[in-house]
Amino acid sequence: MIKCHLSRLLGERKLKITDVARDTGINRGTITRLYHETASRVELEVVDGLCRYLDCQVGELFEFIEDEAFTDR
Repeated sequence: MIKCHLSRLLGERKLKITDVARDTGINRGTITRLYHETASRVELEVVDGLCRYLDCQVGELFEFIEDEAFTDR
């Protein structure tokens, strides 16, 4: 499973979803889905834009967490 840390990163920087959407040009709905971890896919262009805006690496924005259902096999 992939965990998105956008909500934590925005909280640490005291940024709002609307600020990020306005400043990056990324669709507000896309940012909202990432923030609430309901996105099922994301364009690399969006990841690039968020990493540039937040001055972070992809690994700080997304984290791979081993799913227990797969580790029990």
